[in-house]
Amino acid sequence: MSGLFGIVSSKDCRQSLFYGTDYHSHLGTKKAGLAVFNHQLTRCIHDISTSQFKSKFIEELPKLKGKKGIGVISDFDSQPIIISCSFGNFAIATSGLLRNKNELAKEIMSQGGSFSEMSSGMINATEVIGKLVAGKNNIVSGMEYVFSRITGSISLLVLSREGVYAGRDCSGKTTLVAGKKDETLAVTSETCAFPNLGFEPVMELQPGEIVLLSREGLKKENSSKNNNKVCSFLWIYTGYPASSYEGINVEKVRENCGANLARDDNIEADLVTGVPDSGTAHALGYSMSSGIPYRRPLVKYTDGYGRSYTPPSQEIRNKVAKLKLIPIKSVIEDKRIIVCDDSIVRGTQLRNQAIEKLWRNGAREIHARIACPPLMFPCPYLLATRTKKELVARRVIRQITGEKQSDIEPFLNENSPQYRAMVKVIQKELGVTSLKYQTIDDMVKAIGLPGEKLCLYCWNGKE
Repeated sequence: MSGLFGIVSSKDCRQSLFYGTDYHSHLGTKKAGLAVFNHQLTRCIHDISTSQFKSKFIEELPKLKGKKGIGVISDFDSQPIIISCSFGNFAIATSGLLRNKNELAKEIMSQGGSFSEMSSGMINATEVIGKLVAGKNNIVSGMEYVFSRITGSISLLVLSREGVYAGRDCSGKTTLVAGKKDETLAVTSETCAFPNLGFEPVMELQPGEIVLLSREGLKKENSSKNNNKVCSFLWIYTGYPASSYEGINVEKVRENCGANLARDDNIEADLVTGVPDSGTAHALGYSMSSGIPYRRPLVKYTDGYGRSYTPPSQEIRNKVAKLKLIPIKSVIEDKRIIVCDDSIVRGTQLRNQAIEKLWRNGAREIHARIACPPLMFPCPYLLATRTKKELVARRVIRQITGEKQSDIEPFLNENSPQYRAMVKVIQKELGVTSLKYQTIDDMVKAIGLPGEKLCLYCWNGKE
């Protein structure tokens, strides 16, 4: 997924825009961009797949003078996009997954439209959204039209002469929060961008809600859709520990997950650890609940390697995971180790780059404890898992049943023999002494929102 940051100030906003956008670097690995309005729109976009945001954009700051701007850390497309239309010029940045991009693009081209911003030879989803906005009489009606036409999930920021328009997608899969500092307003995907910049959250946008940040203040432009189903994975893995969604902090939820995993877990062990970084808080929760000490047998060298989950190819994912985790033999040798992680997607990273390093350095036992249930369905809302073939649980189900299209319902029930058989096979493939997943019910309790307010599609296939 991508991360968005927008700001409207009474003075030059460059520094706050720069650092506010940078605080979303954990979300995207492909592109990043900034746009400001100062009598006219100015933007810059860079590839951040091999270097960090700050190093690419620090030299761009002198030319980005303005009192309002938007920034994006993008998981794929080049953004922001600048568009000129009948009601003026605007810059747009988006977060989410436009599932019907090709259908909408064909419709626009059939009406004489064209596309110029190509990402890796493909039509840019953000440009498609921008063209939909431009087809209406004003920005608000254009954003509402976008929400009515898309399948998937799109939240967006639009920068214009009036200020920054922010809209949260109608299903509420991703979040946007507005904040204030003196006379300056900001909006962010991740609330971790606010504290060090001096902003206090003042409003969390509701699904389908559009607001305008301007010199006159924060103005609601429409009514929300009141059908919130926010992505549960934000708390389990994607989000930054210092961020909160729906007022619920990420770090605390992960500690709750670890405590749930420790409950009724009668494993005798010498230490608990988490696969850095997203498994760390889960492990701390397990340690605090169980009384087993937390230690660090695996440490991450630098943040520069990024997340092994998000790079585009399996080869790059494997390389990143291998290089970034360094084992400490004196902590590992002859120890019974509980390893907590956020999830098992493909299974290759945990097995090849964490579990094997622990065994090679003399671990006596390794017990894997996973903070979310087995992932069963590719995400239709965010750019994460794209096919069933990527998911180790689905591959194991095919292996057990011998069928390409088997009934997976029995495998969704953690009390069924089919579920236990699936976990046993995954345990063997990982090469661990034991394996335990958190249940969906416990995960929902750890988050603290009613289940009907959460998107659980990745685990139960229900939209």
